[in-house]
Amino acid sequence: MSMKVITSFTSHKTAEGTRLSATFSEINEQGQIIRSNERFNLVVVDSEIQEAIDLINQFLNDRIPEE
Repeated sequence: MSMKVITSFTSHKTAEGTRLSATFSEINEQGQIIRSNERFNLVVVDSEIQEAIDLINQFLNDRIPEE
């Protein structure tokens, strides 16, 4: 059985709503990479997920360095 691991993700506003873009790798039982840097996108339709994204955005905005 293989394992899929998220390697990166971003969130951005589009005309459709909040879009999540992510990349992942798939690794087999021997630790070999089967697939790497595979991408997918989706539009957030779950209000709880949107609240979590908003919380992360606020966290990051509060920590923008002052110049």
